[in-house]
Amino acid sequence: MIGNNWDIYLKEEFQKDYFQELLKFVNEEYQTKTIFPPKNEVFNAFRYTPYEEVKVVILGQDPYHGVGQAQGLSFSVRDTVAKPPSLQNIFKELESDLGIPFPKKNSLIPWTKEGVMLLNSVLTVEKDKAASHRDKGWETFTDRVIQILNQKEEPIVFLLWGSYARAKKSFITNPKHLIIESAHPSPFSAYNGFFGSKPFSKANAFLRKNGQKEIDWHIE
Repeated sequence: MIGNNWDIYLKEEFQKDYFQELLKFVNEEYQTKTIFPPKNEVFNAFRYTPYEEVKVVILGQDPYHGVGQAQGLSFSVRDTVAKPPSLQNIFKELESDLGIPFPKKNSLIPWTKEGVMLLNSVLTVEKDKAASHRDKGWETFTDRVIQILNQKEEPIVFLLWGSYARAKKSFITNPKHLIIESAHPSPFSAYNGFFGSKPFSKANAFLRKNGQKEIDWHIE
């Protein structure tokens, strides 16, 4: 389904009844409504960052629900649309933290190639209807993904921004991993602990300490 080692780790999950029901629901939605991201991009987080390459996980909630935005990666949008406010604030913190200039581009695909998995908890959404595909089965699937990553021997950094993502830390029990949590980068909460949290330099310091190559956080 995905085309890399994730297929091995998720084989049992793909065969479960809930996942088959989820796929049936999603396929019907794509046939009758406008659903984002495009169907061939739903599993982009897995395709761009194979299991063995995951060093950092940034957990989001739902895909963006505006036309041309979602590309199957948390917080990332295509370069052809305007930057959403949360992404703008991520880039502001990146500049403050590491001195990386505010990028002209939007897509975070360069991060995925560095080992950053951009995982949403829910992987599809109906146009202009935020959270429309919640509680359909995606959360069961992505919670299992977090549990599988928790079993990884190599240390991983989990960036949990906001209460929704922070609630997932109960699945991250392996002491080898690092959890960095803060407020969400949304304009409603960024000043309550996201700005100044320095997640990018903290992640790199942890990777360096554990003998791993740091993430190059540049977008362009």
